[in-house]
Amino acid sequence: MAKSELQGLLEQRLTEELGEAEAAARLTGQIFEIALSWRPPQAPAAQVSRIVAYAFGNRPRDGAGPNDLADPGPVNEALAQAVRAIHRLNPVKIYAQWEIARFLVDQPGMADMVSIEPVYLPDGTLEYLSTDGVAAEVLRHEGGAAASMGAVAIVAHRDHAKRCVQISRRHGMNAIVAAEIELPVTYDPLSGQPWTRRRDIYLAHDLAAQFIALRSQAIAEPGEI
Repeated sequence: MAKSELQGLLEQRLTEELGEAEAAARLTGQIFEIALSWRPPQAPAAQVSRIVAYAFGNRPRDGAGPNDLADPGPVNEALAQAVRAIHRLNPVKIYAQWEIARFLVDQPGMADMVSIEPVYLPDGTLEYLSTDGVAAEVLRHEGGAAASMGAVAIVAHRDHAKRCVQISRRHGMNAIVAAEIELPVTYDPLSGQPWTRRRDIYLAHDLAAQFIALRSQAIAEPGEI
């Protein structure tokens, strides 16, 4: 079924359910953009000037306290491999969330890599950075000059990548994913983050995050959505 045909059927159904064509048309567009589009924009690795890698899940560390770092886990190891694959094609500067950076720090050619670490609050409490927080920290290292970063290759779990690109773009980065690299799509059933243990759970989590972002934008800019 063609996208236009499916979109028309959904809009018709929502019009029947809501009793209002305008609201149904807006919601249809939002559902297609959020729920039915999961492929972020791509560009060749040769065109990028930076790599930014976002972590996905972790594993509890035996005997660790609440303010100790978790074990990065196997999905972040796979993400580190994707970073290395892009870096071999184009050895540009890397920003990697610490769970990924731990697998890269001892690898050849990684002297210029910046690890984005979690934050310890004044009372000693460990605060993990959100995806948005990681993007903000990358910009801090760049002196807030997102435009000077050039094209940025985002490395993230395949189901997380679209939102990582969106968040990076909201911070001003020219974010894409490298066309030559297949992003990992495996899940870790032992992850310490329950929403990253299984695909159906994570997709629901990501959909919720995307709709919340849309809600925030609609409230901030009424009439623009």
